[in-house]
Amino acid sequence: MKIKVIDEQENLQEVMQVLLTHLEPSKVMKFWAACKLGEGDYLELKEKLFAEETVASLYAKVKEYQDES
Repeated sequence: MKIKVIDEQENLQEVMQVLLTHLEPSKVMKFWAACKLGEGDYLELKEKLFAEETVASLYAKVKEYQDES
């Protein structure tokens, strides 16, 4: 039987993306702070989390979120 070992960094990225998709950004950041996930290289994490994003795409997501609230 083979066991697939999950890469910790990839798992954290996926979890953060799910949280950012389903929660208000402020709640995600409070959760992040409570879990002390802010330790480490923020710039590296930011590049991975937002690799496919542009200013325009992020603006559109923020606008859509605010319009739904």
